[in-house]
Amino acid sequence: MASLYRTWPALAKAAPRLSKRFFTCTHRRNIQSHIRLSPPKALKGSRSYTTTVASENGNLSSSSLSSLGRSTSSETNGWRYPDVSDKVVAYWLLGSAASVFGIVVFGGLTRLTESGLSITEWKPVTGSLPPSTAAQWDTEFTKYRASPEFKLLNSQMTLDEFKKIYYMEWTHRIWGRVVGISFLLPAVYFIGLRKVSAPMAIKIVGIAGLIGFQGVLGWWMVKSGLKDDLFAPGSHPRVSQYRLTAHLGTAFLCYTAMLWNGLTILRTHKLLEDVKTGDAIIRKLKDSRLLIFRRSVAALVVLVFCTAMSGGLVAGLDAGLIYNEFPKMGLGLTPPKSELFSAFYSHSPDKSDIWWRNFLENPSLVQLDHRILATTTFSAVTALWAYTKLSPTLRKVLPVAARKGVHGVVGFVCLQATLGICTLVYLVPLPLASAHQAGSLALFSSVIILGSRTWVPRRASRLVAQRLSSRWSAPKSNLKPLPAMGGKH
Repeated sequence: MASLYRTWPALAKAAPRLSKRFFTCTHRRNIQSHIRLSPPKALKGSRSYTTTVASENGNLSSSSLSSLGRSTSSETNGWRYPDVSDKVVAYWLLGSAASVFGIVVFGGLTRLTESGLSITEWKPVTGSLPPSTAAQWDTEFTKYRASPEFKLLNSQMTLDEFKKIYYMEWTHRIWGRVVGISFLLPAVYFIGLRKVSAPMAIKIVGIAGLIGFQGVLGWWMVKSGLKDDLFAPGSHPRVSQYRLTAHLGTAFLCYTAMLWNGLTILRTHKLLEDVKTGDAIIRKLKDSRLLIFRRSVAALVVLVFCTAMSGGLVAGLDAGLIYNEFPKMGLGLTPPKSELFSAFYSHSPDKSDIWWRNFLENPSLVQLDHRILATTTFSAVTALWAYTKLSPTLRKVLPVAARKGVHGVVGFVCLQATLGICTLVYLVPLPLASAHQAGSLALFSSVIILGSRTWVPRRASRLVAQRLSSRWSAPKSNLKPLPAMGGKH
């Protein structure tokens, strides 16, 4: 190499210049020339902020390296759950909630037609298909004839009549399986492909477990009506009112989880579409003047739920078939005290259980409890509506969507009260009774929706705050855009 330099002296002068030209990435230098960081004043002087001007030898600034590191890290960690669940997940949850709404109403029809005890076995897999031959139908009918319900109530039932109640119960069970499968399979898909946030994935797994528990609870309920030792000898064969109410309550909880989380995802997307507008909405919801209203809505959710559960006790005891008048019950507003707290329902020698057993097992007191809870619910909704109209402070801060939600709750509670009274007065006809049960879930849904419009979304609030802070801390540059990648090196 030295001999070459002695032979051609000009080569010795050009070598450093050529090496620098051939072995330096000009594209990177072009990028450097366009990068001029002008951070906000709030970040200047902070420990996390360091800026180094690119020197002539081509070293990148530390800020550029940190930005490159963040982008590389985000690409490397693409397997992580997103901050916000996909909108498709919200629509799927709301669709599942609608399916649960339907099966609750159909379950009420199954109860009203006394079809729930027609299938005396629980076969989650092999019981998915109904009998298809005469021999299979005879086998199922023989099993039913051995049940207390057939012996005491339906001893004259024919095979054709049995098929009607069998198909009612079979449809209810198949619908339950469809709810489970249509939830479980998409849940695995959405969680596996990271379409949901990490907290939402945990909630979805919990809902799936609740659906499975609901199926087991349903058979546990039916089983209570197939044994003589679970009700008084010679009495009307029926499922346990405790198990029926537990089955209904679990369905309400499952429905609530689907509805609330679906609405939460859609609401989060709406708040993040425009973070400035979303931040303004959240600030309004955090106004201390809305605290009383928000707590009132939460209390109303509990009240409506308790009223619906008391309706489950009424259905389990057939308590709607007595005192078919309103507002009186016999000669007064309430039956005699001796009837409400009868020693007949006590099981202990010292009568220590007379109070709670009458509250849960005495049809007269159970109906009175349901009337009191229903009247309290109606009064509470009316008071909440009056509060939104008569309070000048609340009228200023209450969002328009919440005001509309209150009107919806008022409409549903009026409809539900009318259906309840008509169902009682007309001796529980099938259409009115079914509509009354559907009305209870509709009223509950309207209160849940009202709550979703007034509740402060903590996770969405945090995400909005993070995006606002990242927007303000992002470097602002008025320079030319970066050159296209793939240029000459």
